[in-house]
Amino acid sequence: MTRPRVARRTIVVLLALALGLGACATGGPDTARAEGSDPSAADDPTQTVGTVDPDASPVLPAEVVDADGRTIRVDDVSRIVSLWGNITETVYALGLGDRVVGRDVASTFTEAEDVPVVTRAHDVSAEAVLSLRPTVVLVDPTIGPPEALDHIRGAGVPVVVVDEVTTIAGIGDRIVQIATALGVPENGRTLADQATEEIAAVTATVPDVDDPPRIAFLYMRGSAGVYLLAGPGSGADEMITAAGGVDAGTEMGLDDPFTPITSEALTQAAPDVILMTTTGLDSVGGVDGLVEIPGIAQTPAGRDRRIVTVEDGLLYSFGGRTATALELMIDQIYETD
Repeated sequence: MTRPRVARRTIVVLLALALGLGACATGGPDTARAEGSDPSAADDPTQTVGTVDPDASPVLPAEVVDADGRTIRVDDVSRIVSLWGNITETVYALGLGDRVVGRDVASTFTEAEDVPVVTRAHDVSAEAVLSLRPTVVLVDPTIGPPEALDHIRGAGVPVVVVDEVTTIAGIGDRIVQIATALGVPENGRTLADQATEEIAAVTATVPDVDDPPRIAFLYMRGSAGVYLLAGPGSGADEMITAAGGVDAGTEMGLDDPFTPITSEALTQAAPDVILMTTTGLDSVGGVDGLVEIPGIAQTPAGRDRRIVTVEDGLLYSFGGRTATALELMIDQIYETD
């Protein structure tokens, strides 16, 4: 069942906050760079995307049915603006990264780090996008406001609203949808098959244990006083399950993707392992700062200091890099390194 967009919009805003709201488009695309990107990412192989076809040759015109039910015709993919991290990753992996002229703040991998940012959180600047002279815009359903997208459409630019996905099962179909819109459907099928095979290979390495670890994903922004516990539909629950764990928020009966953390909730969740994004853990002063938050030290994970971290954009990639994210999680959860 598809989660209401209002809930997922909260997730998008949270991730954008983690990646740095300073990367906005109000100063124009030439000055809008991602301030939330990690300067060491260039040396980190987990922050690169790669491609299935460096010589990709789109066959155009292309037509695709987007998430809003519109049939969109695309005649030119020479200047692509991609507005969400896992969409941008897919464009690069399909072999069309050299055509990307604009991106959103959540596109944090190495190859895209010099591409202008045209969003603030989930809000896009139509003027910034149009100044890049795009021939097609790919956008996540949570990106807005609608008036900005209508402005871009009104200028004659095709806007493809890509299906949202926060489940591993949905990765392949979304890759093919993006590839179809860009005129490289065969590359899409190749990439979808590759992603599926890599995820299966990684999940097969999960140790067979009698008592799977209870894992709680905590979203934290210490400077903003934001402390949330993830539950069903957060996306993190899917990653935890794939890594062989039990999502503590779901298991304790939470109804929403994210719920404010209380000492009582942490006691009830009783995680054996705490999963966080790298910037989230940094924002509370690392592990030492985390265990000082009321309730954390009283959990099994807090007492044992069992904290697993994955870079923000990688954890929520739900695309070609999901196998990498899962491998990092599994290595840390089961200490297989």
